[in-house]
Amino acid sequence: MSKSSLSVTDNRTGKQYEIPIQNGTIRAVDLRQIKVADDQAGLLTYDPGFLNTASCRSAITFIDGEKGILRYRGYPIEQLAERSTFLETAYLLLHGELPSAADLDAWVHGVTHHTIVHESIKKFIDGFHHDAHPMGMFVSTVAALSTFYPEAKHIAEERSRRNQIFRLIAKTPTLAAFAYRHSVGMPYAYPDNDLSYAGNFLNMMFKATEVKYVPNKALERALDVLFILHADHEQNCSTSTIRGVGSSHSDPYSAMAAAAAALYGPLHGGANEEVLRMLREIGSKDKIPAYLERVKRGEFRLFGFGHRIYKNYDPRAKIIKRIAEEVFDVTGKNPLIDIAVELERIALQEDYFVTRKLYPNVDFYSGIIYEAMKFPLDMFPVLFAIGRTPGWLAQWQEMLLDKEQKIARPQQIYAGPDQRDYVPIEARR
Repeated sequence: MSKSSLSVTDNRTGKQYEIPIQNGTIRAVDLRQIKVADDQAGLLTYDPGFLNTASCRSAITFIDGEKGILRYRGYPIEQLAERSTFLETAYLLLHGELPSAADLDAWVHGVTHHTIVHESIKKFIDGFHHDAHPMGMFVSTVAALSTFYPEAKHIAEERSRRNQIFRLIAKTPTLAAFAYRHSVGMPYAYPDNDLSYAGNFLNMMFKATEVKYVPNKALERALDVLFILHADHEQNCSTSTIRGVGSSHSDPYSAMAAAAAALYGPLHGGANEEVLRMLREIGSKDKIPAYLERVKRGEFRLFGFGHRIYKNYDPRAKIIKRIAEEVFDVTGKNPLIDIAVELERIALQEDYFVTRKLYPNVDFYSGIIYEAMKFPLDMFPVLFAIGRTPGWLAQWQEMLLDKEQKIARPQQIYAGPDQRDYVPIEARR
């Protein structure tokens, strides 16, 4: 009997089974051999929310939640945030290695020269009501891009995939900024190819009457780092969505629109909005203890604390906390930061939060920085989507090239009525 196996005894039949263990997992289909009768389908696993189910093999992102470790392609997030740029990190996620200088120049050029969108996209955005949520507009326009690039359906062709990846990474900031400008009634500001990725986004967001927008270097770098920190995060809700939709071999625009729609939910991309609302509700540092008592009584959640994966301090939160000071040197201090820092200090001294491993996550400080940089609350999930785009595309591409992957089709446990006969409407109660 192999030591790399699981021995199972079915107490219903007394039969014993040996199931191979590989990489700390068993294959779910190996359980199908466990059955009471030959005409049964066999044993299934029941796992709502996929708390303990691996749906794929991936070489993109590694997380050790117990130790607070996050790595892209093996590189610690701390090193990438300090030394890399967002576009270099995007290249790493999609190609598996850091680029040479020549490769990076070609990559940046390819992204930079795909930032313009078709004029009809502007008309499409103009069709939204003035108070439409920017994320709703973003999801819709990403999906609409598929109609402008019909060759995107050729997902088996490497050249086609490469072109769509360039387009999506390049155009997401343009779509995001156009959605914002529409929502506030400002004319669209076109991309400036002389600027960096983050600098160009700030230009399209905030350019007013100046001939040439010059972004503040500290804010430009802070935004670039925030994009790096959000670039990928393993098999979260939106990432598993792009893999699931992509497994049907839909085009990447449709698949990414579905991922963005998943991110739109307040339990995913909207968490940092909830943190700001919570900090405003607390109002001042002296009210923190009473607020935490209400949390402990179960009246509501402590937003920005805890994570399904991390049972330690989220490494991204540590980086963002440092960036906040650099941003505030330019914008002035957001008064909410003092409440946030004190809230963190008090919470991490209380057994209730420490024993439950409730540490600050990436959402706890990111919203405070975005607000200081003058991004409105409605834009927070859109900012998240821009940063996550290369990660989504890397996961989509990896899924397509994985010979083990099939169209996503989970099993279910039927809990409805047994067979029954149709009742004519006149005989129904």
